[in-house]
Amino acid sequence: MSNMHRIHWFDEQIRGGRFPNSIGLAREFEISRRQAQRDIEYMASSLRAPLVYMAKYRGYCYEDQTFRLPHLYMTEEEQRVLKYLAHRYRHYNYDQADAVKRVAHLLERFTLEEQQMGSHELPVFSAPPKQLQFFELLSHAIADLRRVHIHYRDHDGEQQFSLCPLKMISQFNADYVVGYVADPVQQVAIRLEGIVHVSILDERFEYRSDALLGGWEEPLPVRKPFVAEIRLKELQQMDLWQGYRIQARQDLIYSIEFYDTDAFLQHLFISEWEEILSPGWLRRKLQQSAEGLIDRLAIQRKQNVE
Repeated sequence: MSNMHRIHWFDEQIRGGRFPNSIGLAREFEISRRQAQRDIEYMASSLRAPLVYMAKYRGYCYEDQTFRLPHLYMTEEEQRVLKYLAHRYRHYNYDQADAVKRVAHLLERFTLEEQQMGSHELPVFSAPPKQLQFFELLSHAIADLRRVHIHYRDHDGEQQFSLCPLKMISQFNADYVVGYVADPVQQVAIRLEGIVHVSILDERFEYRSDALLGGWEEPLPVRKPFVAEIRLKELQQMDLWQGYRIQARQDLIYSIEFYDTDAFLQHLFISEWEEILSPGWLRRKLQQSAEGLIDRLAIQRKQNVE
């Protein structure tokens, strides 16, 4: 059920002079008291409800009786998408970062306020359904302090492990969950794109305020994107090549921006193109990756024969 249903119920209780609180909200909708308190905090911080706690009645009322909830109705799916996009924009540290983060702030508050962006262009982020689902599950696990079981796949193969998730971060247009397996000091960042499956376990872990290592909190330096000149097979009608921004074009030669080299290499493996003109280091890395893949396939074929 959407938290807006709970918020409207809470609003009706206040207007009826019943002085609702987190205990009553949790009991009414069969949720945790912690979740109920988050709903109340959301009303105050995001919806700007003038809530005042009355100790005498052990509940809340409105300081300003003229307050009305904004007419904002969203489905659960729409809220998840907005939450995901707000997360991506909030961690954006490249061109026009300040303007982009203001948009993130607006998305987080779910208001209808308009923000004048001038001629600034917002970065385009995709929201793959599978990755969006993982983001949602991991966010719940972080909030409820629950371990998760992760099936992960990368260039080194597949592995399965349980993780204590602490925080979601974005770096260079990729999402990660930061957590630890056993030792809180030995934290790792798991890339969401490499996750095959994730499930929330019943096992809880203890969270300490100093558990998250400082390195994950440091903002990334503002940097310019890499630019690759690539000859494509077909003319591109949009300013994006399968999600990557096209900076310039001349006939079939396109200047394409990217931040994460590994992600872009994976993209090149599965996309159709004619020739990588520059930079040279990108051609070499692609060749090395291809040769490494061929070598691993040869070893696997030999093992299967034996």
